[in-house]
Amino acid sequence: MAKKPDPAGLNSRLLRKPIQRFGWLFLLPTFIAFCIGFIWPFMQGIYLSFCKFNVPSDAKFIGWENYVKVFKDAGFMNAFKNTTVFAVASIILINVVAFMLAYALTQKMRFANIFRTVFFMPNLIGGVVLGYIWSLIFDGILAAYSTYLTADPTYGMVGLVILVAWQQIGYMMIIYIAGLQAVPEDMLEAAKIDGATGRQTLLRVIIPNVMPSITICTFLTLTNSFKLFDQNLALTGGMPSLMIDGAKINTTELLALNIYSTYNISKNYHGVAQAKAVIFFLLVAVLAIAQQTLTKRKEVQQ
Repeated sequence: MAKKPDPAGLNSRLLRKPIQRFGWLFLLPTFIAFCIGFIWPFMQGIYLSFCKFNVPSDAKFIGWENYVKVFKDAGFMNAFKNTTVFAVASIILINVVAFMLAYALTQKMRFANIFRTVFFMPNLIGGVVLGYIWSLIFDGILAAYSTYLTADPTYGMVGLVILVAWQQIGYMMIIYIAGLQAVPEDMLEAAKIDGATGRQTLLRVIIPNVMPSITICTFLTLTNSFKLFDQNLALTGGMPSLMIDGAKINTTELLALNIYSTYNISKNYHGVAQAKAVIFFLLVAVLAIAQQTLTKRKEVQQ
C-alpha cells in the first residue's frame, strides 16, 4: 500500500528554503517582459511628452510647451467635459440595471441560466463592430424624424451611453450575481424571522454584503468609461463638428478619441498628443484610486 505524502514534509523548512532562495528566478522572465512591454514604453512616453518629434528617434526636448498647448486646446477641454458627463451617466445606468438583473436572476426564476447567457453575449462583440451596428440602428430610427445620429450632439452622446450600457451590463451582472450568491443564508433567514420587508432586507442586508462587487463594478465602469475609444470612433467619430471661437470642436468626442485625433493632425502635434496621453493617464489613475478608497471604506464599515 502506497504511503500517503506527509503534509508536514511538504511544508518543511528543507523544502521551503530552496523555493525562497530561487523564487526570484521564476519571477524574472515575467518581470523582464513587464519592463519591456510596460515600464520602458511608459517612461519613454513621459519623456516624449516634453519633446517635439515625428518618430521617437528624432525627439527634440522643448520643455513644458506641449502641456501649455494642451490646456489652451478648446477641443481637449470639450472632450474632458463630454467624458465626465458620459462617465457619470454610464456608471449609474450600467450598475443600477446590472444589479437589478442580477437580483432578479437570483430569485430562483425559470430559465435563469439562459437569461444570464443572453445578457452576457453583447460583451463578446468588439467595440468597433458594435459601433457600426448601432449607428445603423439609430439612423434607422431617427430617419422617421428626418434626422440622423450625428446631426445633433445630444443624439450622439445618448447613443454612446445606450451602446456601452448594452455591451457592459451583462458583464457587470455576472459579478453582481457572484456577490449576491455569497450573501450568508443565515442573515437572510434572520431578517425574515425578524419581520423585515423585502426593501429592508435589500437595503440593510443584501447591499452591504454585496459592497465588494459594487467596488469592482464601479471601478470597471469608471475606467472603461474614461478609456472608451473604439465605440466612440465607430459610432459618431466625434461628429458633429462646430466652430466655437474660431476653433473646430468635435461635440461628441471623448478624451481617448481626442488624443488619437490630435496625433493624426500632423507631425508637429505628436508631442501634444503624448502630453494629453500623460494627463489622461494621471486623471484616470487618480479617479480610480479615489473611487477604490471610498468604496473600500464602505466595505470596512459593514
